Amino acid sequence: MSTEANTSSGFDSVKWLAAVVLIAGAVYANHFMDQMENIHGLVQAAIIIALIALALLIASTTGKGKNAVEFAKESRMEVRKVVWPTRQEAIQTTLIIVLFVVLIALFLWGVDSLLGWGVSSVMSL
Repeated sequence: MSTEANTSSGFDSVKWLAAVVLIAGAVYANHFMDQMENIHGLVQAAIIIALIALALLIASTTGKGKNAVEFAKESRMEVRKVVWPTRQEAIQTTLIIVLFVVLIALFLWGVDSLLGWGVSSVMSL
């Protein structure tokens, strides 16, 4: 079993290298095709998206890539379980927070004014 892990990790390195080369190729292709006048922007975008998609596909077949894909699937399932607030609840919560921030700002302004008055009174002696 450890032989399989070593083989797959070695092959995973090759896959990661291929993915990095494809991403670098997409960057180079973007730069190269920008300088060519006969390539349409839509074709350029399609080529770059295809290179990046192929790199992601190759990366997703590695051990870490499979873990990342599984994590994304589980995260999506968890997001579906979230009970989102209604519009009214969101508005009420926002208003409470704004009111609280204004009250704290007024309190800090008052404390600052009081301390400023106190310091200026002591300094004028």
